[in-house]
Amino acid sequence: MAGILAWFWNERFWLPHNVTWADLQSTEEAAFPQAEDLYLAFPLAFCIFMIRLLFERFIAKPCALGLKVQANGPQKAQPNAILEKVFTAITKHPDEKRLEGLSKQLDWDVRSIQRWFRQRRNQEKPSTLRKFCESMWRFTFYLYIFTYGVRFLKKTPWLWNTRQCWNGYPYQPLMPDLHYYYIVELSFYWSLMFSQFIDVKRKDFGIMFTHHIVTVTLITFSYVTNLTRVGTLVLCLHDAADIVLEAAKMANYCKCQKLSDLLFLTFAIVFIVSRLGIYPLWILNTTLFELYEALGNFPALWVFNVLLMVLQILHCFWSYLIIKAAYKAISKGKVAKDSRSDVESSSDEEETVPRSKAPHSSMASNGTSGANGTNGYLTGGTCSEEH
Repeated sequence: MAGILAWFWNERFWLPHNVTWADLQSTEEAAFPQAEDLYLAFPLAFCIFMIRLLFERFIAKPCALGLKVQANGPQKAQPNAILEKVFTAITKHPDEKRLEGLSKQLDWDVRSIQRWFRQRRNQEKPSTLRKFCESMWRFTFYLYIFTYGVRFLKKTPWLWNTRQCWNGYPYQPLMPDLHYYYIVELSFYWSLMFSQFIDVKRKDFGIMFTHHIVTVTLITFSYVTNLTRVGTLVLCLHDAADIVLEAAKMANYCKCQKLSDLLFLTFAIVFIVSRLGIYPLWILNTTLFELYEALGNFPALWVFNVLLMVLQILHCFWSYLIIKAAYKAISKGKVAKDSRSDVESSSDEEETVPRSKAPHSSMASNGTSGANGTNGYLTGGTCSEEH
């Protein structure tokens, strides 16, 4: 194992020429990031998850009930052992031939059986109350960590001049505020990676999981190699849009349609400006060009840039979905169903309703809305962010 670790953390791969790991060992005069610091993220991720459970139960849920958020889930299908066995063991979407067989076996008409399966599928959807609590937790965390990041970064020289990210690298002492910021962000994303399997299931589950893996990898490697200055810029930039997104989702769950639409359009502007404008012109510019000019070429530089480019590809995909939803919002006067990441994979059509009786908010018809994730907010079902 020691040999594998030594091979993996080869100095010639991860560090610039003439720099060794021994140069980055902490001393009494200066502290530097150490790989073992990252072990703190695992117990802290567990603590964050437990705080989330307490927050959702004792803070978010009372707030939701006070705002008259619907607590009950979809109407339950009447108990039927035969249909339940087909649903759980064979298929949730029976074809015409199976419907006819069940009709003869139960002496039900085909339409009644179709309705039963529709209700049974909808029965597995999470309640609006649960989704509100989840969004309120994310909103609270993103607001806290973004505020912390801004307060920290506004005192640093590299916020205003990205070349300062590389000035004196890698001999840049680790500040306590930066250490805290990094470890908390890493812990949160570890908690998201695991809680994603029990949270409201999104249609873009795979994309969001990829996003979380890339984010955790970037945070980990940038910390170990002391590329933390540019890392703080990436983290703070990504948190900005998520705050507005979760606020839009909460407004949607509360059926405040005008506020939800306004927040969504605000989110769309913030997301596109930050992810398609500031991110490539500010972050990618310094990692692709300024870093190369300051430190020369070394293999890890391209690893980081490839991961940052993967994030940019995800930004472009999500921006397409956001623009599509924003266009519908402007042309039809309402926001379309969430596409970024809040659309559940178990979503299904409710009983067919004449269009004239459909709810005003197509985004809110099944309690969905927003994006990170990031981390979802959009359309026919696909957007995601968080981060």
